[in-house]
Parts: sequence; C-alpha cells; structure tokens
Amino acid sequence: MLICVLVCANQAIAKEYTLNDIYQKALKSSEKIEMARENIVVAEMTKNKALSLLMPRLSAYATRSWFTEDKYSKTGMLLQPEESDAWGIRADQSFSLSLRELDSLKMARQSITKSEYDLQTAKSDFVLAVAVSYYDVLKAQKALEIADANLERLMKYHHFVETRVKVGELTKTALLRAQGELSGARADQLKAMNALQLARAALIRIAGLEQDFQIKDDSKLFAELNELDKLRKSAQEERADLKSYDMQIQMAEQQVKYARGSFWPNVGLFAVYNRADQEPLGPTFNDKSVFGGVSLSFPFFEGGLRVAEYKEARARERQARLAHDDLKKSVDIELQAAFLELETLAGSLKFLQDQQIFAKDNYNAVMKQFENGLATSLDVMDANALLVTADRELAKTSYNYHIVYLRVQRSSGTLLRFISTGN
Repeated sequence: MLICVLVCANQAIAKEYTLNDIYQKALKSSEKIEMARENIVVAEMTKNKALSLLMPRLSAYATRSWFTEDKYSKTGMLLQPEESDAWGIRADQSFSLSLRELDSLKMARQSITKSEYDLQTAKSDFVLAVAVSYYDVLKAQKALEIADANLERLMKYHHFVETRVKVGELTKTALLRAQGELSGARADQLKAMNALQLARAALIRIAGLEQDFQIKDDSKLFAELNELDKLRKSAQEERADLKSYDMQIQMAEQQVKYARGSFWPNVGLFAVYNRADQEPLGPTFNDKSVFGGVSLSFPFFEGGLRVAEYKEARARERQARLAHDDLKKSVDIELQAAFLELETLAGSLKFLQDQQIFAKDNYNAVMKQFENGLATSLDVMDANALLVTADRELAKTSYNYHIVYLRVQRSSGTLLRFISTGN
C-alpha cells in the first residue's frame, strides 16, 4: 500500500500526457523512425551518384620528367631533352547506345519514392506499438485499482468476520477462509503493482518519456467503422507498404531494361587541352595542342555474364510481383481478422457493463445478507470473486477495443491520417 501511495504522489506532480502527446513525442525520439528517414537520404545520394554518370568527367594533369642527358641524332635533331614538362585538362564522357544510364537514374528516383513509403509504413507500425503500450499502462493501472478495491473489501470483510468469531456468531473456519482470501488479495495487488511498473517502463522505452510521467485516460468509443468492403478498398489504395511493393515492381522492371542495355555497344568521347615545355627545345617541339576523339566498344564475349545478369533481373521482377500479390492477400486476411475482432469486442462491451452492474449489486446485497446472518462466507466470497472478474473483464475488453480499433485503421492504411485528426 505504501508503494502505491508513493507512486501516486509522484504522479501527482509529474507531467501529464494524452495519447496524442505521446504520439508526437515518440515520433521525435524514435531511433527506428530516424533510421527510416536516413534511408531516404541514402536513396537521394544514390540518385546523385546515378546523375553523376550523365555528366562528363573533367580531370587535370601535370608531369615533370628529368633525363640523365640530352641526346641528338646524327643530323643534329634533338631526340631526348634534359627535362620536360606537360600539363593540361581532359574531359571524358562514356555511355551506352541503349542509354541505360537513364534507366539507372530512373531506378534511383523510384528508390527515393519507395523509401518514403517505407517511412510511412514504419511510422504507422510505430504509432500502433505506442498506442498498444499506452493502453497496456492504462490496463495495468485499472488492474491495480481493481486489486486495491478488492483488498479493501476483503480487509473490511476480514474485520467483520473476526468480530463475529469473537462473539461466537461464526466459526474459526470462516476466519481462516477470510485470512486466506486476504492473503491472496495482497498477492494480487503486488502482482498488479509490478505489472504497472513494467508497463510504464515499456512506454518510457518506446516513447522516450521521463520516469515520473502521468498519462491521461482520454479513451472514448470511436465512431462506427465503414463496411468491410470499403475498408478493403481503402487498404488497397492507402496502404504504404503495398505502394512500396508496387514501386519495387517498377524498379524491377527498370532493372530488366538496364540489364538488357548491356547488349548494346558503349561509346566514349574525350577532349584534351595539352601544354608542354622542355629544355632544350627541339625544332619540332609542339608546346600546345587541343584534340578530341571518339571510341566504340562492344564486348561480344564475356563468358555469359550479360545473359546471367539479364535472367537474374527477370527473376527478381517475377519475385517482386509475387511478393506484392502475397502481401495483398495477407493484408486482406489481417483486415478481416481485425474487423471481426472489433465487432466481437464492441458487442461484448454492453454485456460486460451489465455484468459489472449486476455483480456490484449482487455483492452489496450478499454483504447485507451476511451482516444479518442470512448468507454464508462462501456466498460472500463467490459474490466478491464475481465482482472482481467482472471488473477485470470489462477493463480488459474496453482497452482491447481501442487497440483493435487502431489496428483496423492500421490494416486499412488510414492510421496516420486518423491520429493526425486527433482521433
């Protein structure tokens, strides 16, 4: 009990967070989200590298050579100077006649789009995990409240039984039963305390909250969802992971074109500006020259490498299509399961609320009968057990309803838009 008082006292002065507050804080501090953002940066750099292949390469050079001696021909013509210098600038550009470099650039741009979809998927999965952790804390808090209330009822019952045993109205068997139930309630309270601490630690880890935080229970019944067919259509149109897989198919198609381009010849262009100097100067020495050229190359035999690369690209294209189709089927099953579970929980809530009311009224009635000697200890224990079970089931189902509702939003691809509107 003292631990609970200290925890509650700390929470009274701690910062309070709603679920939306936790969403925003978690998205800013999550390592997984930052890693997904860095994938976009990597993809952008890949695009820059692909773009660089379309640009000519400029290089400067300079050399200085020393010789042991200058040499002349029999006619007096300089054959070898004592020293010479050469420097200049060279421009080179090479490309395939299939223009496969443009295919590489297009793939790099598609990779950026795919990384953006992957970031949306990571955010959607992450905020769902945050929500689950948030509701786990609320469930743990509610479980502790139920355990405290159960302990308080049993302590009063134990005191009442102890008094009646002293006056001879009840036997010691009833007192022993009350003591046993009271010990079990204390054990349940300790378990609930530890479960709450663990749930809070998990939320701190995933959302980056401070140790002495407090959360506000702003849970409410959400608006009724659309029909399952509309949710299915939304999933096919809105799911970021499906869009990512679709982009992967386009990249695979582009990779096939890129591999096919290796069967075309390569063209090289170059232009050179050259300056030179030497000592001594010869009569035929040329101190400046500007020239250019073009080359054409075609590797007609390379051991089957190009054919293997082309077939590999075609296989990866087929893999991408199969993976996309498999994900579409998995998404449909995932959505159906979440939707049906939500309907089950929504239908159960009304009955569990009624059960809690009946259990509470039943306990109060049995206790009054027990006080007047019209009910036994076993009747009180049964009524109390029924009340504890009703409280726990209602709390668990209520919070699970919110979790599954968000899971339906996640499965239909609208979770990020849903939480951005403040639920």
